[in-house]
Amino acid sequence: MIENNTDAHILVSMTYASRANSDVSANDFNEILQQAQRNNAANGITGMLIFNKDYFLQTIEGPRAQINRLLYSLIADQRHHDLQLIETRELKHRVWAKWSMNYASPTEENTAIYLKYSTTISFNPYLLNAESANNLMREISEV
Repeated sequence: MIENNTDAHILVSMTYASRANSDVSANDFNEILQQAQRNNAANGITGMLIFNKDYFLQTIEGPRAQINRLLYSLIADQRHHDLQLIETRELKHRVWAKWSMNYASPTEENTAIYLKYSTTISFNPYLLNAESANNLMREISEV
């Protein structure tokens, strides 16, 4: 397979939701986060991750070929299931340029932010459209 070098110059963003497997522990999650931070930094990928005990909501951004490779590994990852793409788009500039992987979890303090973008107090990213997911992630990262 011949790789197109112009892909390295095309910056894309991908947002997805998935369900955490019931056996994913806090230690597993810390391992996931540390692994993502290392791998993303090495591959020019930045992003934001929101996680509670049931769901992942993540936006990753970087060169198109790298994001495609990461998508394949995310689909194969046995620690979550029901991965659904919320949005994929080309970018002019990174939103999460400061973080190889920024992280937030739903807390009592930010319940109002979840309610602002969702129809329920409970964090369920499957109920968010692309605009709400992006706005939620940006606002949560500023708390």
